[in-house]
Amino acid sequence: MEKVNLNNEQIKEIASELDIGMNVYVNKVTKEIKSLINFDHHIYAEEELWEDDINEIEKNFDSYIEFEPMDSRQAFRVMEEFVETLDNSEIKNKLELGLSLSKPFRNFKDILENYLEYREKWFSFKESKYIEFVKEQLDDYNNTEKYFNRL
Repeated sequence: MEKVNLNNEQIKEIASELDIGMNVYVNKVTKEIKSLINFDHHIYAEEELWEDDINEIEKNFDSYIEFEPMDSRQAFRVMEEFVETLDNSEIKNKLELGLSLSKPFRNFKDILENYLEYREKWFSFKESKYIEFVKEQLDDYNNTEKYFNRL
């Protein structure tokens, strides 16, 4: 099987979809991107709206690469890394405290609502981390495929 290459726009699209909680599948040949809602996290979502894509992916699962969103541990680490980059001690201290309390994701979001400049920096930082995350998954896929094809 040949290595799958995606361009920066495709990688950015996948990262964006993963960031909003979608599961993303990329056709290995056509590079078509299909995003599906995660029904485990959106129990009220209507599966019928996604039925065609679900059937296509299930029927041809070996034709797709599956990209998964970050788990909560990974997402938390990205928030910690962002805080480490800040030079404003006031917001840095508030965010560190927010992350140490219960409901750290909610605290982080609520604190940033009051600091629009840092909120924008956060979105840019998170986007770059998600792009790295997608590239890592793609590299893992390509390296795994290369390994298994040599056997």
